Amino acid sequence: MEQLVFTTDACVGCNRCIGACSCKGANIAKKKNNENVIEVDGDKCIACGACFDVCEHHARGYMDDTERFFADLKKGEKISVILAPAFKANYYNEYETVLGGLKNLGVNRILSVSHGADITTWAYINYIQKHHFIGGISQPCPAVVGYIEKYLPELLPKLMPVHSPMMCSAIYAKKYMGLEDKLAFISPCIAKKNEIDDPDTGGYVEYNVTFSHLMEYVRTHNIKGTPVSDEIEYGLGSIYPMPGGLKENVYWLLGEDVFIRQVEGESHMYNYLRENKERIAKGNTPYLFIDALNCSAGCLYGTAVEAELARTEDAFCAIEQIRQKSKKNDKKTAWARRLTPEQRLKRLNQAFASLNLNDFIRKYTDKSGKCKEKTPDRKELDRIFMEMKKETPEKQRINCGGCGYKNCTEMAVAIYNGFNYKDNCVHYMKDIAVEEQAQASSLAEEMNALRIHEKEQQELLSKKIDEQFESLDANISGMTNGCTVNARESNEISAAVSKMSAFADELKISLERIRDYLGDLETNNANVISIANQTNLLALNASIEAARAGEAGKSFAVVAEQINVLAKDSKDTVSKSDQTKTDIGISIDTLHKNTDELLQIVEEVDGRIQNLVASTYEIASASEDVKEVTKNVREKLYELVSEERD
Repeated sequence: MEQLVFTTDACVGCNRCIGACSCKGANIAKKKNNENVIEVDGDKCIACGACFDVCEHHARGYMDDTERFFADLKKGEKISVILAPAFKANYYNEYETVLGGLKNLGVNRILSVSHGADITTWAYINYIQKHHFIGGISQPCPAVVGYIEKYLPELLPKLMPVHSPMMCSAIYAKKYMGLEDKLAFISPCIAKKNEIDDPDTGGYVEYNVTFSHLMEYVRTHNIKGTPVSDEIEYGLGSIYPMPGGLKENVYWLLGEDVFIRQVEGESHMYNYLRENKERIAKGNTPYLFIDALNCSAGCLYGTAVEAELARTEDAFCAIEQIRQKSKKNDKKTAWARRLTPEQRLKRLNQAFASLNLNDFIRKYTDKSGKCKEKTPDRKELDRIFMEMKKETPEKQRINCGGCGYKNCTEMAVAIYNGFNYKDNCVHYMKDIAVEEQAQASSLAEEMNALRIHEKEQQELLSKKIDEQFESLDANISGMTNGCTVNARESNEISAAVSKMSAFADELKISLERIRDYLGDLETNNANVISIANQTNLLALNASIEAARAGEAGKSFAVVAEQINVLAKDSKDTVSKSDQTKTDIGISIDTLHKNTDELLQIVEEVDGRIQNLVASTYEIASASEDVKEVTKNVREKLYELVSEERD
């Protein structure tokens, strides 16, 4: 994106830009993500615009200084504009309001390059006459200059050493008008950026503001103002943008007896220079000079003119109106109709008598070092042809042009230089496809030969798979059934444990009742002891009375003795009963404690059984899921085996 012309993401690798380009290696075919993409080498590109013309996918873009120009205006930079005459021709009905809008944004002065074109014409004629510079090449077109500097440096001495109208305007503004502003060129040409940035042009111009980008910005931001026009008078330089505009200017001043060769058009221009470079370099032409332009319609429809306008005749119609107005009736100017060419030239020299020709002279630089194409020897060429599967002379002369080059040899040379690669040859890829098809056919035959054996193996495999899955299915079903039975039995055990827990609770209640009964027994024993004590006292009293009675009381004494024995036996029985009660109490306490422990154990067992029941049901459910998965796996394996059989 930092170079002047670049490839966008819309590129489909169709190679048409390679075929249209006159600069070998400026368009480089590369494979990216298995797709062919054509990138631009900025060192080799001359910004001729041929790739823009042929690309149906709008995969080329270019840089200029439009955004920077408006940004600097907003910052308050002092900027004046020099205006290409083609701007008025292309926007005849609106250019003045656009210029008014630029004035509102802070543009200081607006100067027409038509005046600079008049200076260029004056300088050409004077330089030719002073130095007898015959058979040279005009240089207003920066693409032509770039091509000669990069690809035909032997023609550099034949380039007219006079600045272009743009530069003559800028030099005049700086040196003769004393203008200190930065200068922006309102331009119909992408390649003017190269001329502006070239060290050989002195840095007089700061911005290349192209028609297309300027008008897009103007419309987007609604830039317009009170109509204004350019501020300096000019003559027939206003028709420089049209094809042969320079030639007509010279004819107007020198007459039509001079012979000027007019050549324009992206492909035709550079082919003409290549084919005639020796004749031109040696000065073996009858031309005063060659009026050379990159664009077939001249600067009127330059590379940076909006495509919609370039498809109309509007600019040509407008330039004819401008042309007629430029040829004035005032005999005091060099552009008067009624004057002879000699008189016009005299008037022009008088008008520019204060100008120093040397101020408008420029030099050029040989830039061919990075653009030279390496030539492979026969051995290298044959090696590349073999890699491209072009083993025969017939294959080496297919010359389909699909790669973008005119013939197979040019493609091989491009591969040698790294400009292209063999996969971009459609016939190479076709041969590869044929080979792969043959290999695929051979492989298919081998597969057919193995298919019967494989079918038997697949049937055995299918049977084995079936057996294994049946066994697995049976095991899973058994596990599921076992889990279900375990869950059911665990539920029954849990019910029995629950009954045991209820029994323990009832036993605990019964033991509490026995303890209450033992309490009652203790009370009864106390009462018996009390009665025995009373009986014993009664027996004692009876014995006393029997002794008093003497012989008569002997019988009563026997009774008293028996009563006493009865009382003693009663007390003994109560004592034994108390001991037994104590022993029973101890046993009841022990049994009560054991009953509590039994309840705790029963509760723990019941909880674990409930967990076991839940887990068992989960296992049973999971077993069903496993069974379903194995069923699906089995079906998929059957499908795969069936596909292999097919």
